[in-house]
Formats: sequence, C-alpha cells, structure tokens
Amino acid sequence: MSATATAPAAAGPRASWWVRQRSTLLIALGLAAAVVVVLVLGGGGVRTSTPLDPDNPDPAGAQALARVLQAHGVDVTVVRGADALAGAGVEAGTTVLVTSTDQLGHSTVRRLLDDTRGARLVLAGPGPGTTTALGVSGLPFTVSMGSARRAGCDDPRFADLSLEVDQAMEYPGPGGCFRGRHGALVAEPRMGLTLLGASEALSNDQVLRSDNAAVLLRLLGSGNRLVWYVPSIDDLVADDGVSLSTLLPRWIRPGLWLGSLAVVALILWRARRLGPLASEPLPVVVKAIETTHSRGRLYRRSGDRAHAADALRSAARSRARERLRLGAGDDDEVLVRAVAQHLGRPVEAVGALLDRRGPVPTTDHDLIALANDLAALDREVRRT
Repeated sequence: MSATATAPAAAGPRASWWVRQRSTLLIALGLAAAVVVVLVLGGGGVRTSTPLDPDNPDPAGAQALARVLQAHGVDVTVVRGADALAGAGVEAGTTVLVTSTDQLGHSTVRRLLDDTRGARLVLAGPGPGTTTALGVSGLPFTVSMGSARRAGCDDPRFADLSLEVDQAMEYPGPGGCFRGRHGALVAEPRMGLTLLGASEALSNDQVLRSDNAAVLLRLLGSGNRLVWYVPSIDDLVADDGVSLSTLLPRWIRPGLWLGSLAVVALILWRARRLGPLASEPLPVVVKAIETTHSRGRLYRRSGDRAHAADALRSAARSRARERLRLGAGDDDEVLVRAVAQHLGRPVEAVGALLDRRGPVPTTDHDLIALANDLAALDREVRRT
C-alpha cells in the first residue's frame, strides 16, 4: 500500500512542471524550426542587411522572430520611414516595435509619439539621445552580461523566465524587469512605453538563448497586430538627431560653468597682483664689435662669401652717401658716378667695389682683399 501511494505523489510535481512550461517549450521548438528554415533557405521578397530588420535572414537580422509571430496569428506589418508609419493606421491596442533606434531624431520621435497615440510602444535598445527625446530621465548604461538574468519582477508575462544576451542596456529608475546593477533590461518609464535594453535577443542568432523567445513572444505577441517600424535617416531634418550634449553626463554642464568662473577669477586675481607692465634695462650689455666678430665667424663657418661681400658693400655705400650728402633713394649707379667724380677714379673701378652686382669673391683671400679695398676707399672719401 505504501508503494502504490508514493508513486503518484512523485509524479505530481513533474506533471505540474510540464503543464506550466509546455507553452514555453512548444514556442521555443517552433522558433528553433523557423530559425533553421530562415538560415538555410533564406527569405523571399525584400532582403536587407540592416541589423534587427524583419526582412534580414542573416544572424544579425530578426526575420525568424517575425515569421514566428505571424505563425502565432499576429498580423505583422513592416513600415519603413516616418511617412509609412503615419499611413499605417496605428490604432489603440496595437503594439509598435521600433528597431534601428539610432536613426531616430527629435523630429522623428515627435512624429512617432503623435502617430502611435493609444498604441503600446516598444523600443529596442534606445540610446541616450533617443531616451532624452522621449522625455525619459536618466541615461542608460551599457553592460556585458556573462550569464542569463531572471525577471525578478511582478509582471506575470515574464514569470520564471530569463534573458541572456552578450551586450545590453540597463535603464535606471524604479520598477522594470530583469534588473541589474544600474537598472532594468525591460523598463516601462510610463504607461504605454517599453524600453527593451536586451535588443540583441531579437536577432536570429540569439533569439534561442535561454528564454529569449518566450520573453519576446509575450512582450510583442499579446495583441493581434504588430507594426514593426524601421526608422530611416532620410526623415531627419537639419540639426536633428543625437547631439553631443545628450551623450555627456548631466553634471558636465555645471562643472564647465564652475571651471570657467574659476579661470576668470584666477585671471583677475593674478592681473591685479602683478600690476602694470614696467620696462627694465637688460642685465648684460653686448658690445657692437663682439656682435660683428660673431657674425663674421658665422659667415666664415658657413662659407657664404657672397653674403659677407654684400654686407661689406652695403655698409660702404651707406657711408659714402652720408659723406657725399646723397639721398637714400638714389640708386647705386648715381652713387658710383658721384664717388668716381669725387675721387677722380674710373667709374668701372669704383663700380667693381661698391656695386651690389660686382664680382663675388671666390676665396677668403679675395674677400679680405675686397674688405681692404673698401676700407681704403672709405678713408679716401673721408679725406677728400
């Protein structure tokens, strides 16, 4: 009697577990079959490589989930662009799934909210710019998930279910399901708006991990119609989209103001302390002869005899103009003729010494000879 009484008691928990998990297992098996068919045979019609696109059969696409939703009686309508969403006729009770949320801007978010009034809006992985445009406080955190995460919330749709993806976004705030250190993977900041941080669960290669398929079917397949909205960057207007200010922490703007005021205060304090500028004599006086010798050594080291000869001729011309009281605007030919007439020398001989187009010394001996001739010419002009 004892043996026959304990057998049904042992089989009872197994039977109740099978009844509770039967729907989840059947959904997972059906979704697995759909993924195999999509990956092997591919889909007909429009084919795209956009991540999480319902017409993308690649591992990053979401065609498997769209096919399974249709197989479970959900009318899936794919719309691309804001104009197509406005013409889709979204009614109350309709679920609107938005993927490619990085293509949304402030103007397209406003149109999205206007065109989906009364519907249940689900956004897959919206970033900081999109959440700010939606009026959601708090910036999301990007996290890496090492293992599956249980729902841990009171929502009966996700009871005893787990989510597992590689990368996800946690949205801060109270409530939400599948919570982590910074927030929830599935958050509902206000009625009718759901933020799905584990957007990779939609993809063909991760939809079968853990209970991802059951979570998505209960999240998106609760109604009879699903409008799958894929935004287009062509709908953005000028200066629209995500700005740098939406990507920065909230404390950065007050910090910049405080830093600017501190810099201004420092400038005013130091300027008042230093006082006006004052001129002071140089502590070292360099004699002109030392500067001349230094330049001469530089010319000699570089071997630039043409530059040195030009400097000697220029100084000789300046002294001759001063002695003969010639204007600075007179050209070299006038100066050469005046010096030749003053000294009684041939114009050609004086021009070879003073003219800047005179012969260039090729050796140090020629340069020294030119310097001696110019010195003799200068002395002769002074004497006469």
